[in-house]
Amino acid sequence: MVQAELLKKCKNNNRKAQLILYKKYCDAMYYVALKFLKNSHDAEEAMQEAFIKAFEKLHQFNGEVTFGAWLKRIVINKSIDMLKARKLHFTTINEQVLESVEKDNQWEIEEGISVDEVKQEIENLNDNYKYPLLLFLLEGYDHQEIAEILGISPVSSRTLVHRGKKKLQEKLKNKYYGTGS
Repeated sequence: MVQAELLKKCKNNNRKAQLILYKKYCDAMYYVALKFLKNSHDAEEAMQEAFIKAFEKLHQFNGEVTFGAWLKRIVINKSIDMLKARKLHFTTINEQVLESVEKDNQWEIEEGISVDEVKQEIENLNDNYKYPLLLFLLEGYDHQEIAEILGISPVSSRTLVHRGKKKLQEKLKNKYYGTGS
């Protein structure tokens, strides 16, 4: 069944079509949620709630992005909502630091450091830096999108990503050169 036809049937509450769409995307969306929630039960709950919301809001899907990208954003938002419900608070950053952040926008890591090592070090960061970095570096969201997802300003997103990159660089440098703490 062609994706457009499948989506049309889903919009008309065709349960069989919804099940086909669910089966097509559920594994990938589960792993997206798991990146944030670190718990299989919570990831499954977030993924299922995201699908329910997606089916309820399917009339709002306009095809500007792929359905998978649209659904992924819903899953990430649901995951973040669950984290916030656990009393996760993002620090509002003083907007005056933006100028220095934008001047120093270069970021490099040493050759030989794997993506898995970078991901592991991101996981060890404070939550204020971890989630903006995950969204920026691994998911490819821009600062406006990160701001919307996390409920912060775009300036705060830039600052958190910048500071998170610096902390990540320090951790990787220490690990790579054996001068770690």
